Amino acid sequence: MPRPRVFALLAAAGIALAAAGAAILPATASNAATACAAAYNNSAVYTGGMQVSYNSHNWTAKWWTQYEAPSTGGSGVWADNGSCGGSGGGGGGTACNYPAWVAGQYYAVGAIVRYTNGLYYQATHENPGYDPTISTWFWSPYACSGGGGGGGGGTTGFVVSEAQFNQMFPSRNGFYTYAGLTDAMAKYPAFAKTGSDTVKRQEAAAFLANVGHETGGLVYINEINTANWPHYCDYSQPYGCPAGQSAYHGRGPIQLSWNFNYKAAGDALGVDLLNNPDLVATNSSISWQTGLWYWMTGTGNAGTTSHNAMVNGQGFGTTIRAINSIECNGGNPAQVQSRVNLYNQFTAILGVPAGGNLTC
Repeated sequence: MPRPRVFALLAAAGIALAAAGAAILPATASNAATACAAAYNNSAVYTGGMQVSYNSHNWTAKWWTQYEAPSTGGSGVWADNGSCGGSGGGGGGTACNYPAWVAGQYYAVGAIVRYTNGLYYQATHENPGYDPTISTWFWSPYACSGGGGGGGGGTTGFVVSEAQFNQMFPSRNGFYTYAGLTDAMAKYPAFAKTGSDTVKRQEAAAFLANVGHETGGLVYINEINTANWPHYCDYSQPYGCPAGQSAYHGRGPIQLSWNFNYKAAGDALGVDLLNNPDLVATNSSISWQTGLWYWMTGTGNAGTTSHNAMVNGQGFGTTIRAINSIECNGGNPAQVQSRVNLYNQFTAILGVPAGGNLTC
């Protein structure tokens, strides 16, 4: 943020893997797929008992929900009713929208690529770009459906699929939903949609790396150090701090802080955040919107926005300077390296090089 500060981080790790067996039934006319309900709409409000279809499955809401795409994780609001077919549709978690394999490029475990034969493969072990059809210990065939290579998140148009998002943040708080992020992106259509496919993925990785660092892996919503909460009220501003002196502490993916930032973000987004700052901690879409607002408009001490830094080739290091410049120039090299490590991890998942100028 424009007035730098250091955020405490707690590392979140651990990916739980589960396997389930399925009984094989003879194919008969009675096994026809259940018709799909109306497609999920991430801006709609759903109450208990309402049904939607998403990613070729029907789902039932257990209670009130908005901005949380159906899944078996998150808050647990959705019950999976099984696969469906026919009209309805929606979703796109396993659409075939993954980058082309590049020989000699590092791939992390779980990375999915499109090989030259048109088939898809997933890295079962990290490797320096081995051929998926030869190095079968490092790669396994990956089954998916939908349109060919390129994009990323199925029907969302985001270069990061929901599966990749979940891989990046295996222990994330259910508040930080993929649907909330993709809904927020409508406010800033240039985000991760400017430049080449590589640049788009690099920008997405850079944004997610920085917010991952700020929130301990999308775990924390409010700033951890409550002793700092009263320190973000600038009474020199003519509008003061109507929500209270301690109301403008760090919240959300970018840890929005200071009354003047809540005022500016709210004005830009059309939401009264000066009087209702806790919306950043209670509404997933608004929370993500504040993160994108600063990413697209905030310059800090970098002299440019984080968005422009990535699309103009200035590198990931410039985004750190725009977000928390106190870490730069030897101020806190461990924090800088934490951001860089996440960026390298996420670019590997997205199948693109990290580029240069990674530190500040």
